[in-house]
Amino acid sequence: MIQRLVSRALVAAFLLLGHGQGAQAVDSPFEGDLMRLSEILGSLHYLRNLCGESGQDWRGRMEALIAAENPDDERRAKLTASFNRGYRSFETTYTTCTSSALAAIARYMKEGEALSRDTATRYGN
Repeated sequence: MIQRLVSRALVAAFLLLGHGQGAQAVDSPFEGDLMRLSEILGSLHYLRNLCGESGQDWRGRMEALIAAENPDDERRAKLTASFNRGYRSFETTYTTCTSSALAAIARYMKEGEALSRDTATRYGN
């Protein structure tokens, strides 16, 4: 239940941030936050699937973020690279679900929720 609420909060915050305007990175004061959120989504995509969740939910959330941001090609590539960096950082560390992988999931869920909430509060309409 809590994870579903956190997941919805992440998507809502992403959509609030984007406004579908395709802002350039230099125009975006929250660019670093979006890159970190992208990395967190990539990490969660790998870890949650490793630990029993099956599907493309976290990749779908990344796609929703990109759609909401409507970035130019260069910015899209940076967002995608951040997602992939998050995925790969855990792919090389964990091959099975362990207590430490579960702890990483909890940390990333908490960080993603806080970052989403704080960014939406600071920059959202």
